[in-house]
Amino acid sequence: MKAAGAQPGFRVWDLVVRIGHWGLVGSVAVAWWTRAGGAEWHERIGYLSLALVALRLVWGWAGTRYARFSQFVRSPAGVWRYARQVWRHQEPRHLGHNPLGGWMIVALLLNIALVGTTGWLYTTDEYWGVKWVDQLHYALAVSLLVLVALHVCGVIVASRRHRENLVAAMVHGAKRPPVGDDVA
Repeated sequence: MKAAGAQPGFRVWDLVVRIGHWGLVGSVAVAWWTRAGGAEWHERIGYLSLALVALRLVWGWAGTRYARFSQFVRSPAGVWRYARQVWRHQEPRHLGHNPLGGWMIVALLLNIALVGTTGWLYTTDEYWGVKWVDQLHYALAVSLLVLVALHVCGVIVASRRHRENLVAAMVHGAKRPPVGDDVA
């Protein structure tokens, strides 16, 4: 018998997904904090973020079951159906990412890639000091913060509705096992 508060035993997120996730959390936070006055660190962290996105893209095609995009990226009709279920408080539990969470992952990865790319462009001879590149980089960074806030809200809602700590699951990689028709 497991002790109260023991880690659940159904492995969902592998080490690559978890390290990539928390690496992106840290790199985005440090990049934001170094945006003024920390140019050298800001650039290095931007390149690290791009490398982590590239790793996640490769792992999304070649990784373990719950890491693969094919497991959690759903059609627009499927996402809309799930969103209606969420609205009615009738959404099923998912072992991996739910349909809304799946598209949030895609949006976050794309946004981080665009922030990193515009940051890199700004360091090139052709685009150094070009105002629209700087403005686009800043606008994308702000939109990333909005996406992060929405992501955190979604994690809180899903954690409460399904009575499981998704943040802890992203630390240790395991969730409670499915029981009957407990999961979609």
